[in-house]
Amino acid sequence: MLAGRTELTGLFVEKPKSVVAITGKDVTFVVKVDSTNLTRKPTMKWLKGKWMDLGSKAGKHIQLKESYDRNTKVRGDCLMTIYTYEMKIVKVVQGDAGGYRCEVSAKDKCDSCTFEITVEAAEQEEQADILSAFKRADAGEDEGELDFSALLKAAKKKKKPEPELEIDVWELLKSAHPSEYEKIAFQYGITDLRGMLKRLKKMKVVEPKVSEAFLRRLESAYSVNKGKKIVLSVEVTDPNAEAKWLKNGQEIKPSAKYIMESNGNIRTLTINKCSLADDAAYECVVGTDKCFTEVFVKEPPVTITKLLDDYQVVVGERVEFEIEVSEEGAHVIWMFEDQELSRDDKNSKYRFKKDGKRHCLIIQEATIEDSGMYFVYTNGGQSKGELIVEEKELEVLQSIADLTVKSAEQAMFKCEVSDEKVTGKWFKDGVEVKASDRIKISHVGRIHRLTIDDVKPGDAGDYTFVPDGYALSLSAKLNFLEIKIDYVPRQDPPKIHLDVAGNMVSQNTIIVVAGNKLRLDVEITGEPAPTVCWMKGDKVLTDAEGRVRVENRKDLSCFVIEGAEREDEGNYTITVTNPAGEDKANLFIKIVDVPDPPENVKCTGVGEDCATIIWEPPKFDGGAPLKGYLMERKKKGSSRWTKLNFDVYENTTYEAKRMIEGILYEMRVFAVNGIGISAPSLNSKPFMPIAPTSEPTKLIVDDVTDTTCSLKWLAPEKIGAGGLDGYIIEFCKEGETEWHPANTDLVDRQSYTVRNLPTGEKMNFRVVAVNVAGRSPPALLEQPVTVREIMEHPKIRLPRELRTKYIKRVGEKINLVIPFQGKPRPVATWLKDGQPVDEKKVGIRNSNVDSILFIRSAEREHSGKYTLILKIENMEDSANIDIRIVGKIKWF
Repeated sequence: MLAGRTELTGLFVEKPKSVVAITGKDVTFVVKVDSTNLTRKPTMKWLKGKWMDLGSKAGKHIQLKESYDRNTKVRGDCLMTIYTYEMKIVKVVQGDAGGYRCEVSAKDKCDSCTFEITVEAAEQEEQADILSAFKRADAGEDEGELDFSALLKAAKKKKKPEPELEIDVWELLKSAHPSEYEKIAFQYGITDLRGMLKRLKKMKVVEPKVSEAFLRRLESAYSVNKGKKIVLSVEVTDPNAEAKWLKNGQEIKPSAKYIMESNGNIRTLTINKCSLADDAAYECVVGTDKCFTEVFVKEPPVTITKLLDDYQVVVGERVEFEIEVSEEGAHVIWMFEDQELSRDDKNSKYRFKKDGKRHCLIIQEATIEDSGMYFVYTNGGQSKGELIVEEKELEVLQSIADLTVKSAEQAMFKCEVSDEKVTGKWFKDGVEVKASDRIKISHVGRIHRLTIDDVKPGDAGDYTFVPDGYALSLSAKLNFLEIKIDYVPRQDPPKIHLDVAGNMVSQNTIIVVAGNKLRLDVEITGEPAPTVCWMKGDKVLTDAEGRVRVENRKDLSCFVIEGAEREDEGNYTITVTNPAGEDKANLFIKIVDVPDPPENVKCTGVGEDCATIIWEPPKFDGGAPLKGYLMERKKKGSSRWTKLNFDVYENTTYEAKRMIEGILYEMRVFAVNGIGISAPSLNSKPFMPIAPTSEPTKLIVDDVTDTTCSLKWLAPEKIGAGGLDGYIIEFCKEGETEWHPANTDLVDRQSYTVRNLPTGEKMNFRVVAVNVAGRSPPALLEQPVTVREIMEHPKIRLPRELRTKYIKRVGEKINLVIPFQGKPRPVATWLKDGQPVDEKKVGIRNSNVDSILFIRSAEREHSGKYTLILKIENMEDSANIDIRIVGKIKWF
């Protein structure tokens, strides 16, 4: 449906209007903005509530679109420039209800308008509660948080709530083909598909029957979030009836996890801290009657922890999109633009790879048609990445040069291109050159050659090389030099008069700063006028125009380089010849530039307010010695860089100080030489200054035996932003310096017992606190501890009320707790009237510090003299208790 329109005000030509949407239907809002008087394109924001930007939620559920029309007639016949913005909500749900706002802004102008969406349920539509047991929390197409305030507003506006259509997932799975199971599971957010199918197989139709033992039975199913508590409750007919609880057919025993309570006719089972192991079938048994239920434990949604990256490649290159999700074995959907990419299509160019939490989409050879936006979805998140595929460009590494040859000599044109697979054709004056005994055409790797033996006057002309498949051509001219012998009245050998004193730093070396212009004027004498040839290495320089060129005039040859580059550096030769002789001069042109940026800038260590940064020198020093480096830092997310030094720093290791603990920073480095300062290096990975904690406090010895020593301590006084991960306990013999760890894993509690110590040895102990920044200073015992158990005589501490005759009535409960002390642990023995106690009639429990005598229901035969004997080797202590059981008092 299309939302209504309102009157024209401000920048808006058309505004959205509040609507009542039906669950499952689509709704579209259109906004038109007059940009005739605006200097730039307006910016539109769609907001829900006061702050939720719907641009970040755009996807399959919320779709945003904009268009542009330069000549639109509105407000009479006036032509206006109109921008049209659309927001489409696909298949409206209850969570879409609430207040919305659209804002348009352009430089110093802005306007806004509000509208509301009220969501009403379709007829006979209801929520499928059994489905929620298999869904992850917050799963859905629009992975945002539910707007509960909007739901409440929508609920208040309903006059007559209508029942919602129940989605029977069990029937859906029963009727579906097995190949459709995964698609149904992803659509409805089912995470435990295997367990659901097992239960589906075991399900039997149970006819409801009238219960004599239960007034209220268990629901058919319950759902609970992982880690939360759930209470199962029934109401029985008989308040004195006993109820048994079973899990998957096994009786549940009371514990801290499973708590069973009876209150009148109500019987409850409380399951604390539910885990996936509690996802099972439960039943309550009263007498011969039973009732059943299923408990489903929901897990958190699968989120994307590593997002897609954008790629820019050329045709034929391999592309691999990669994400990481929060759980292994998660199901993901890949899409290209609006098309889902199928794993079942064997002819598809796309390949899918799954490795634990890592999921990849692979395109072996990219084409232009593969350019576009790629999306990946889980039931708890989404990500997108753009692929740009460009045509390959052929790069000319060496062009062909003009040649001047004499009769019967050899002429060879040579060029080099970037792709060795490229073929091509040679042309002379527009006509293709064919190979013959005198003309040879060769192609080896990236080099193409045209060789002409025994050059003749007819070979002179323009030669062109055209690579196949590219709009590119390389041309050069072949000049035929015909030698004529004429009478020369005077011949002087050629001579080069080279004067570059102003540019030379050493013999025949010229220094040029990159980007500057070099003009070298060389005076030449000789009669007749000599022929001049400039060469760089083996390459003849003949261009009279361009950045690198040769300008020849009478008695003067000029070599010019406009905007010197690093590639211009090398050995150059000028050769002059005439019939009377030849002269040659060698030059070396050195290009100096600012250095390349330093590389591999990284943080190797942090402190409370400092960090150690290292880097590698630049690969190219610019042709001039490096003077040192300049450093800058900034907080992560900020664009403001702070200089750390104004004088050049010569080393490649630097300690940055005056930083704030717990804040993420980034570093970059500049290299400096005599020419100038390089571009900045790549930013280092973010790092955070964090200090270890202070040492643990108040370390004491709690207990010592022949092979163990128990220690106690308190937490460090200073912990800092790095927190506290745990403790390491270490020990060594007195007189030694090597400390041995007592625990392999960090200890969370502030006590520990070191075991397997040598008896009689004196040992030193220390405790170290550990966090992300490392180990703290150790807390050390002041004196060594001798590993030997301390002997303590057995001693019974008989309570005062048991020192006289202890009287109880028949049927009452007796529970006597007798504390004692002694080391090592004493052996406690009870006698009655000089004979060992019959433990079938009297219960005895002994611990390290006391002995308990208990009788559930006293009888007269329990009367007598009870003796507690405490023994440690040949030491002994005893105590007597006189117990009398008397009859109940009868009242008349």
